[in-house]
Amino acid sequence: MKIHEYQAKEILRRYGVATPRGLPCFSIDEAVEAAKKLGGPVWVVKAQIHAGGRGKGGGVKLARSVDEVRARAAEILGMRLVTHQTGPEGRIVKRLLIEEGADIKKELYVGMVVDRVTQRVCLMASSEGGMDIEEVAAKTPEKIHKVFIDPETGLKDAEADDIAHKIGIPRESVSRGRAVLQGLYKAFWECDASLAEINPLILTGDGSVLALDAKMNFDDNALFRHPEIVEMRDLDEEDPLEIEASKYDLSYISLDGNIGCLVNGAGLAMATMDTIKLFGGEPANFLDVGGGATTEKVTEAFKIMLKNPRIKAILVNIFGGIMRCDVIAEGVVAAAKQVHLGVPLVVRMKGTNEDIGKRILAESGLSIISADNMAEAAQKVVAAAGGRA
Repeated sequence: MKIHEYQAKEILRRYGVATPRGLPCFSIDEAVEAAKKLGGPVWVVKAQIHAGGRGKGGGVKLARSVDEVRARAAEILGMRLVTHQTGPEGRIVKRLLIEEGADIKKELYVGMVVDRVTQRVCLMASSEGGMDIEEVAAKTPEKIHKVFIDPETGLKDAEADDIAHKIGIPRESVSRGRAVLQGLYKAFWECDASLAEINPLILTGDGSVLALDAKMNFDDNALFRHPEIVEMRDLDEEDPLEIEASKYDLSYISLDGNIGCLVNGAGLAMATMDTIKLFGGEPANFLDVGGGATTEKVTEAFKIMLKNPRIKAILVNIFGGIMRCDVIAEGVVAAAKQVHLGVPLVVRMKGTNEDIGKRILAESGLSIISADNMAEAAQKVVAAAGGRA
């Protein structure tokens, strides 16, 4: 689950991370009132969407008067903001953050993720803030410094101070940098985050260390422990099909291709998409119906997938372990008849009740292309979709 910048900053402030003062707004008039309430000679009008690169896309602008705040808010609110993370379709801006201006002396980067190898939280920090951290990692990896944090001790003072020194925080501001780094770790750990990022973290003219931007994502499986975070969810920023899928406990992610995939098991779903790409196709979605799917659940999964207008063919790839092939077959038949399936359907089934499942499909009256293995299934569905992408 993702949240907006202003919400991430609310959380970070609870853990002692300093940020500029700011107020969220949902209208131009609210933006003007926020600027008056904050006071000061300079404000920043920021689009609030779940994507990075907002500044480059025209979604972050300075204003040096209340009238300019009104004008900048009018420009950004309601705009279709396109960034490198939104894709060409962009996102409609429905929320703003009005923030006081900051005296930026230096921009830094800090972020935290879970490292799968060490099974610890990894703190990454760099003196090159305000840039794409991926570009820094690729071109100047020596400028990224890491600490793999022991969960028994948390981020120790010496570790935080060492990182602060390495990324260029001056001696007189190290204690403030330490507070930010340790606060970021505590927020990450206690809120069950999957990502916490401050880019840029800035040094100001008076030696303050502030989170000028903030991004936090959370582990969906841990949200039952954090109802206050769940309340921050903005459904306007999420794919409607993914929202619909979550109602049925389906793991669904929209992609850019034209071949629909319905698979049981996350690993098999990933392998299926890789195999489709190997033979020149492009998957339209990741869809894992899970190991305990019912006919109704499979039917809903099929219907959700078919709402994507780009789909030209569908591949159903089932390994019947916990999930029975006959249940999947019944769901496929029911869904295909309900939605009046009009695209080619390729089905590969192996495992529990495989013969029954194949008989159900054969007797359904539907035009189904069968396959015995993944390579054959992928080749057939790519051909049915019109060939290589």
